[in-house]
Amino acid sequence: MHRPLPRGHHSTGVARHPGIERYFQRRAEDWQARMADAITAFAGSMPFVWIHTVVFVLWMLAAERSPWPTLTLVVSLEAIFLSTFVMIGQNRQAEVQRAKADHDFVEQELELKTNTELTRQIHVLTQELHRRLLEPELRMGGGVDA
Repeated sequence: MHRPLPRGHHSTGVARHPGIERYFQRRAEDWQARMADAITAFAGSMPFVWIHTVVFVLWMLAAERSPWPTLTLVVSLEAIFLSTFVMIGQNRQAEVQRAKADHDFVEQELELKTNTELTRQIHVLTQELHRRLLEPELRMGGGVDA
């Protein structure tokens, strides 16, 4: 059975946003981040649900005469850890968005500077064209039609 990889962690052949690409490269170098990503991906999957369903049903039916106190403890501890991985996933998503926003800001600032410089150059060229085209006409006595 084919299980898809977590979103954002596999190559789809489509170019990723450069800020996000840098973020995932840094994250791939951190073994703790890779482990958290793997646990988060598994904990958010249907196999996780089915495994827990089978384990808890077997536990309630076969493992103990009164499974509730121990089962409650185990489920509570697991909930604490899983909520931590949910927060890790939310933090990761926030970091991805921040990396994208930071990259976009730098790119937009560069584009704004480039556009401003191009506009200045166009203005200078327009003035030069006016000077070259209109001044000879004025000197020759021609005038500008209004």
